Amino acid sequence: MEQEFIDTSHKDFTYNWVSSSRFIWFCQVFLAVAFVLGMCYNLYTHRYKGKPEVHVPENTLYNPKYK
Repeated sequence: MEQEFIDTSHKDFTYNWVSSSRFIWFCQVFLAVAFVLGMCYNLYTHRYKGKPEVHVPENTLYNPKYK
């Protein structure tokens, strides 16, 4: 009785160096793009909203006004 051996090593991730390195490279690119987009979104949500209206007492101005 003879058994048939089917070689599936070309489909395995660990045996095919080219496909595994390509997969790892695509993962790195995806993570880098996701990181940059996440940082841009974070900067957008915490952006400077403008000059706030601050009440300054008149006696603390450069030329103070006293009563």
